[in-house]
Amino acid sequence: MSMADTVLYEVSDGLATITLNRPEAMNALNIETKVALRDAVRSAAADDAVRAVLLTAAGDRAFCVGQDLKEHIGLLAADRETGSGQTMSTVREHYNPIVRALAGAEKPVVAAVNGVAAGAGLGFALAADYRIVADTATFNTSFAGVALTADSGISWTLPRVVGPGRAADLLLFPRSVGAQEAYELGIATRVVPAADLRAEAERTARALAAGPTVAYAALKEAMAYGLTHSLSETLDKEDELQSRAGASEDHAIAVRAFVEKEKPKYLGR
Repeated sequence: MSMADTVLYEVSDGLATITLNRPEAMNALNIETKVALRDAVRSAAADDAVRAVLLTAAGDRAFCVGQDLKEHIGLLAADRETGSGQTMSTVREHYNPIVRALAGAEKPVVAAVNGVAAGAGLGFALAADYRIVADTATFNTSFAGVALTADSGISWTLPRVVGPGRAADLLLFPRSVGAQEAYELGIATRVVPAADLRAEAERTARALAAGPTVAYAALKEAMAYGLTHSLSETLDKEDELQSRAGASEDHAIAVRAFVEKEKPKYLGR
């Protein structure tokens, strides 16, 4: 099923696959694409039948180069004529809901980064829980290069992934970061040969889709909470979340399977 030709959306066996589909434009984000992506990630996050999300892109050159600057320049010119300042509302209307849905989804999100991830493309990858990266992929913050500040959550995610000092370097002096350096910085969770990317990403995402969804959701929530709260508050949050995970059907299934030396078949609830 496709929400728009620019974004493909498919659900099978508990896995929602969302594919940016403008390879001829290096998967740049025009308004149509941003709306379709927002709708797709919100659908995946809200659908209880979806137990994991795979975010990827068509072609082998780019995951997403961020804002479509060809469209953007026309919108800026129209803004200047009308004085409306509408163009930058894309942050509030598109980027923020996309990042909230990816990071806040109560299920794991895997990004398969097949090529250049720049600007908001980097932001979307960083909003995922797990990033499998082709050895040919590169990353670039891009923003300062076009006289803009960070958006798509990057001012929150990047310092947490690479540390504040490295984040400042990457933001103030945008450059192309190769896959190996991205791995060393923590931007890439795993680097695989480009030819194997799709198969590896699907295998990983399908394994997560077949896993204990309630526990994964709690792990996401616990890590996000712990980053902004004290140890004492985080221990209380762990208590609350462990009670939830412990009451899940999947926990009972896992314990039974362990005792009987069988592989657990999780239901995601």
